[in-house]
Amino acid sequence: MDSTFEERLAVSLSLTIAGKEHKVIAGSMKRFALDLWSWGLEGEAEFLLTDNKSQGGQDKDALLADFLKPDLVEVSLEVKAVLPETSGRPSHTGLKIKGFVTEKTLVEDVVTSGSGDMILHRRYGIRFLDAARLLWRQHYPCALYTSKTVKDVLEAHKGDKISLAYDWDAGLGTSHPMLFVGLDPQGGASFYDWVLWYVHGHAGVFTYDYAAHGYKFAAAKDASGTPMKLHEENLAGLEVLLPEVIRHDVTVLNATAESPQTQPVTQKQAVSGIRQDVLLCTAISDEVQARVDLETARLKARGPEMELIWCSFPEKSLTPGTLVKLPGNDAWGAAGVAKDKVLRVRSLQLSAEVLEKQGEEEVYGDSDAMFSFRMSSRLEPKEEPHVDLPAWQPPGYPRYVEGFIVSEQGAEKDETWQAYTDSDTSLDGYKVKIPLFADQIIPTPFNPNLLPGHFYFPAYKDERVLVALDFQRAWIKRFLDWRTGARMPQDGQGVQLLVGKTPENGTALKHYYTDDKPVFLMQRTNEKDTQKIQLGEGTLLIQVKEEQS
Repeated sequence: MDSTFEERLAVSLSLTIAGKEHKVIAGSMKRFALDLWSWGLEGEAEFLLTDNKSQGGQDKDALLADFLKPDLVEVSLEVKAVLPETSGRPSHTGLKIKGFVTEKTLVEDVVTSGSGDMILHRRYGIRFLDAARLLWRQHYPCALYTSKTVKDVLEAHKGDKISLAYDWDAGLGTSHPMLFVGLDPQGGASFYDWVLWYVHGHAGVFTYDYAAHGYKFAAAKDASGTPMKLHEENLAGLEVLLPEVIRHDVTVLNATAESPQTQPVTQKQAVSGIRQDVLLCTAISDEVQARVDLETARLKARGPEMELIWCSFPEKSLTPGTLVKLPGNDAWGAAGVAKDKVLRVRSLQLSAEVLEKQGEEEVYGDSDAMFSFRMSSRLEPKEEPHVDLPAWQPPGYPRYVEGFIVSEQGAEKDETWQAYTDSDTSLDGYKVKIPLFADQIIPTPFNPNLLPGHFYFPAYKDERVLVALDFQRAWIKRFLDWRTGARMPQDGQGVQLLVGKTPENGTALKHYYTDDKPVFLMQRTNEKDTQKIQLGEGTLLIQVKEEQS
């Protein structure tokens, strides 16, 4: 089926550069193309501007100087069908989109005459994207948040070009002890990837609102509104597409030694023996159940989709997210799949090029023009739960920062330790202060770390540690310095174990060499009061002493 048709369209394009708007009408357009998805858009356009003022003409190219600047260019494009004056259809609406330019091209049309070479026309080309896809893909923040929501994180990074709306309290409105967005430009995952990763990992919905020119985060797809009835005379063909069926089950494994779990998640279309295992290791049962719920939702079979081919531009515009109904006769029933069903537009592709037979002089300056046009749209059932997202890559965790152990036990100078019990999970943890991020305090597990369990040596106040940061959790990777007074002289090859609050209020076990002979010392100190046991070559010293001032 030839899906190309000729259509008279009213097309208007505007470029806003450094606050100045430049308008381009249909008579100047040479071609344009749009790919519109539920999550954003991509487009391109080429247009011709005349510049003959210096040769005595009437036209001046006012765009050139601004076009060559590196300033951010905002694009607004509107496409509208041109109906005959005798049309009985109600007033029609145009397709309006906005984006930002990513690439620019310029070709000057040089004409040779007796007085020399002259430039009469310039052919401009632009490629553009929606704001988030352009800007967030260049955004790689490394930021820590405590007692904040994911919505707070999104608001902090939307800037002044991206508009966000929210209808997802469970996914975005819950406060968390810590949230870490640690994106590395060398790692590849941008803030845009991070957003999509979060939405996918929490079964949310991320859509672009073509009316508000912004984005919406929601718990489910919007199914409100009255469906638009499509007219048969606008349509050329319909193809039914049946997505690949999921043939595997899922097993969620929790690898904690004390309470290991294996929870199967099954579905009817799975082939026996084919599964995907998800491995967790968490002491928090709610985290396991949340993953089971997520995997259960992901196993839901996708419904049929329809590729709709158009033969004329519709009088009333539609965009991804628009609810529609196909004509009621059997020819548009899609083998019964779409008959009398409410469908949702998932994507829309269109391209147009000025017909070669219509010369530039004939259309230049007109508000509409005759185009060779193609248009198709992908439809899905209104109840379809599958969320369409662009390709993304997961962010790389963990990232590493330094911090100081927090303890509120004892006096300010005391090198004490403290375990903090989480009121929600009843698990004990350290608190660690992160100087890089405004001294924010985050929780980490309270465990032996790299020591075997018969050593009970909790980290002490202000001990410098290397902390691994994941998205919503952190842990102590290693310890980075010696305690005050712990280091021994190298000549004596000494080693030492210090316990207690301070060097003046604690106990030390030391082993060192004097004249190449081993010495072992155990000493308790409490200000001036000292007791020690010292074993040397042929000697045993036991001493109780109060130092004099």
